[in-house]
This record gives sequence, C-alpha cells and structure tokens, in this order.
Amino acid sequence: MKSKTLIVIAGVVLAMSLPGLPGLAWGQDDEGGGRGGRGGQNQPPPPAPETEATNISGIVAAGTKVQLIKEGFRDAQGATAAPDGSLLFTERSANHILKVDKDGKISTYMENTRGVHNFSFDSKGRAIGLRWDPAQVAVIAPAQTVLSDKFEGRGFGRPKDLVIDKKGGVYFTDQLGIFADGIGPGVYYVKPDGHTIRISADISRPSGIMLSPDEKTLYVTDSVGTFIKMFDVQPDGSARNERNFAEAYERRPTHSLADGLAVDAAGRLYVATYLGVLVFSPKGQELGRIRIPRQPVTVAFAGPDKKTLYVLGAILGLRDADTQPEFGALYKIPMLAEGYKGRAK
Repeated sequence: MKSKTLIVIAGVVLAMSLPGLPGLAWGQDDEGGGRGGRGGQNQPPPPAPETEATNISGIVAAGTKVQLIKEGFRDAQGATAAPDGSLLFTERSANHILKVDKDGKISTYMENTRGVHNFSFDSKGRAIGLRWDPAQVAVIAPAQTVLSDKFEGRGFGRPKDLVIDKKGGVYFTDQLGIFADGIGPGVYYVKPDGHTIRISADISRPSGIMLSPDEKTLYVTDSVGTFIKMFDVQPDGSARNERNFAEAYERRPTHSLADGLAVDAAGRLYVATYLGVLVFSPKGQELGRIRIPRQPVTVAFAGPDKKTLYVLGAILGLRDADTQPEFGALYKIPMLAEGYKGRAK
C-alpha cells in the first residue's frame, strides 16, 4: 500500500514538472479570485515571458506578438465585444465590468453588477448576464430582469458561459448543477419567451459555449474531457445530435481544460485550452495553435473591424475545489482573420 501511495505522489510531481504543461488544474472551472492559487501563497508570479504566434495561414501571421495589456486581474471572465467595438470583461468579485479600448486603456464600463460572471449583448442591445448567487440568467442593463432561474422547478448551480442567438434566446452552460438535489451539470436554452429547455445533461463539466455564424451548430467545451462537443440547432432553438467535434489534448491521461470559445467570420472555432488557443476549421480540423504566456480561460474578438483576438489567461495549479485561478492577465493579438460581426460574440 505504501509503495502505491509513493507511486501516485511521484506521478503527480512528475506531471507538474513536465515542460510546456502549465500545471495540473483540478477545479479549473471554479474561476474566481484570490483565495488560493499555488498552495495558497497568494504571491504574484514573475512577469510572463513575451510570446509570438507562429503562422496559421489566413488567421495570424508568423512573428505576431502576443501583447500583454495588463496583469493582476482576479476572477476575470465574460469577454465580449461592446457595441462600439471595444472589449468588455467581468471581474465578478469586484461587481463590475471593465472596458478596454483599441489603445489598451482600461476603464470601468458598469458597476454594481451583483456578481455577474459572464455576459453579452442581444440584438436589442440588452446586456444579459449569468449570476452565481442566486444562480440565474438575467438582463443586467438597461433594466434588471430575471429571465430564468429554474428548470422544471429546480434551480441552477454554477452558470458558466453563454451565447445569445439573433432571436434573443440564450444558450448557457451550468458547470456544476446542484449535487445535493440530484441535479448534475447541464447545457440549457432560454427561449425568447422565457421558457427554459435542457440541451444536454451528459457532458461532465460543460464550460464554454458558442454558435456558428449561421447559428445552425452549437459548440460546447468539456473542461474535464478531451472532446469539444457539437449539436445541430433546430428551428425552435433546441439542439440535437450531440457528437464530438474535435479533440484537444497532447498527453494521456489528461483532460483538455477547455474553456472559452470564439468564432470568426469564416466559421473557424477558437478554443481556450491548456495547450494555448487552438484554432479549428468548421469541419473540426486543427489548423494551428497560439501559445499564450498564461493559460487561456477566455477568448473574444473585438477592436477595429473585430480583427483583434483578446485572451484572458490565469495562473492555474493543483488546488482544492474552493481555490480559484489568480493573477489573470489580458493579452491582445492582431489577427488576419476577423471575428464574426453578426453577434457581440
């Protein structure tokens, strides 16, 4: 028994020291700020080295710098393009949304957000967000209205990410569910009339979610699996035919830690994973990857002509379920590709 224990410990130590692997990230889906980090040290890491992109034909040019805008964010998520093209993202525990203009200047866009974790805009210009306490999908501006806080009479656990279709329906992931009530993680759709339906209940830890430009395909990442899932969207907003779209891993045994998603005008999918930002064709072929100094958790196109890819990265490590990623950093990458302009994200 003792020898087995030593083998397990040695395996963990070895995995954490492998080159290019940014540490095991158990509980990575509990993004938030400042309660632990690596061993609860709560000490800022050394500055991240600057990186450059390798060529991905028609997407990003070789030698393009991954430019650091600022480090030190806590529980930063929810990156989306603003109506004026600037980037917006949340700091949930600070109850605000920050704005980044084309020159990298950061200012406060919205205060008193009541713990919004992720948000975006619908076709009417309303800001719609996901809250954790209480768990709900809500309009947060210009007026505050709850759109959904239950499915079949039972609440949600930890709403994670969302994408809003052109009809005003909201697709979102619940990464935890409510274990005590027998409710597991799930993927949901809040119809424009407010009726909530469940898309899937068999993804282990659904995280990022995105629609294709034509809104016929729904993508969902599984942060404790290795496959990105895809569904066929139906006219009523429901989604069927769940299947694997692409796999994101480099070593076994492992999981992808896949998180946020973005889509460009050509329908290519950008996925935040521990390997960097992976770029896939609409058919699921990996076209390349963009290495980021901090592990990516959120990606979004914004800026002039939506030709800047913004990436929120974090320090992730081996930690308990209550410890959160820390020392978030925001990067921008000038792209050849442009983001899809038919939605905010």
